[in-house]
Amino acid sequence: MSDVTNAPTSLLRPLVEELAERRAAAMLGGGEERIARQHAAEKLTARERIDLLVDPGTFNELGLHAGIHYSVRGLEDKEAPADGVVTGWGLVEGRKVAIAAYDFTVMAGSMGMTGEIKVARLRELALSKRMPMVWLLDSAGARIQEAVGSLFAGSGHLFKEEVVASGVIPQVAALMGPCAAGTAYIPGLADFVPMVKGRGSMALAGPHLVRAAVGEDVTQEELGGSRVHCRKSGVGDLEVADDQECIEKIKAYLSFLPSHNEQAPPQRATSDPIDRMDEELLDVLPESNRKPYNMYDVISKITDDGEFFDMKPQFAKTIITGFARFGGRPAGIVANQPKQLGGILDNDSADKAARFVNLCNAFGIPLVFLMDVPGFMVGTKVEQAGIIRHGAKMLYAVANATVPKITVVLRKGYGAGYYVMNGRAYEPDLIVAWPSAEISVMGAEGAVEIVFRKQVEAAEDPAAKKAELIAAYKQIIDPYIPAKNAMIDDVIDPRETRPTICRGLEMAEGKRVQRPWKRNGVVPV
Repeated sequence: MSDVTNAPTSLLRPLVEELAERRAAAMLGGGEERIARQHAAEKLTARERIDLLVDPGTFNELGLHAGIHYSVRGLEDKEAPADGVVTGWGLVEGRKVAIAAYDFTVMAGSMGMTGEIKVARLRELALSKRMPMVWLLDSAGARIQEAVGSLFAGSGHLFKEEVVASGVIPQVAALMGPCAAGTAYIPGLADFVPMVKGRGSMALAGPHLVRAAVGEDVTQEELGGSRVHCRKSGVGDLEVADDQECIEKIKAYLSFLPSHNEQAPPQRATSDPIDRMDEELLDVLPESNRKPYNMYDVISKITDDGEFFDMKPQFAKTIITGFARFGGRPAGIVANQPKQLGGILDNDSADKAARFVNLCNAFGIPLVFLMDVPGFMVGTKVEQAGIIRHGAKMLYAVANATVPKITVVLRKGYGAGYYVMNGRAYEPDLIVAWPSAEISVMGAEGAVEIVFRKQVEAAEDPAAKKAELIAAYKQIIDPYIPAKNAMIDDVIDPRETRPTICRGLEMAEGKRVQRPWKRNGVVPV
């Protein structure tokens, strides 16, 4: 007999070959034709997106062999590799991250029973192992063939679990394609929501259901595209050009946050000296406090290497929120924007700031307030829209925050605007002012108009009298008065802003605050 005849029969070799074939088929998702269609729509596939996000060779997939659940009827002739969602964990810049990427090439990325069992398993792992959770969303929503019927009564765990994880681990929901119906609450509850322009969208109902329900004929983009949610509703955080930029923004965002709320924010070495002083700060303010300037010019001159990660830049533009580093330490910046309506606070800007403050406080990220605020918007329109309620959200968030807080008053600190921008009563660990600062219940012009109106009207030269009274009033809103009375810590040279913030954050690093026990506060909503 030959050696071939005597060779033992391998049990595992054919099984391993079959396993490799099954893996290869599953990795193709909906197949070459649908992958080509995805690329023709200028979208990457779910697996290509994951490859861009994670460090090479670090992704560990769960549930590759998943398919349509055995209990589902009516889809027996269908194939759904991985059941339309790729789940697993990998390293993003060296840190573990859980990832769920919906595969539009498989039944339009619709959410089936098996797929959601996989995602639920991943959420449990992310929370129990304290890993950030990232959703890469490109999905038509719930798989109607599986979801219709009264068994819907047992659904909804996803959103409850997202709430439980909120503030414990970072949660990112990237809109890289459609996200329809109830699944729109995934981004609604997430911490960071980038949207790909022209492709990412979210709405509680798609165009067909909207037409059937209310008779409105709209496109997906008009209903819930990035222009709607990044500029008007504020649900989206960032509008990006394509999938590649979206992935880069996710990485940049995660770089500022710890992996979980019991970990300190990650510091980075920097070659930018903390004592750097920028001469251009002396020329940033216009000669009149009634003239605007661009607060981004200030931010770029005081942060490490002038870098700033903007959150919701196209929404509520009278206030700026975003992340930066000072001496390598991550910090959240809340800054008024005088270039937009003088930096006045309205309903949307109060909501935007409150949400950002809550995010930073949840993950131990210090806050830096750059104040130049004329106060809150007034009038019947904003009162009817609930300006008091919305302003109270920001007031509540700032008062509730126990992270290190640094306040710099650049110019105006008027009325309730001074409070919500972390004035003296709101426990700033350091509060300083530029020599140009004016801290008062209102500006000189407004005070004269209200307090001295009759005197101005009775004067022989009302204009001259008004100018005289304004000049006199300005003498009592001089920053050296609160400094003299220990209501602010210092008046600083604008060039000292960066060193002051860096050293203040270093000083406050070990901050501990004790508050009365409570189940939760009654947050204004």
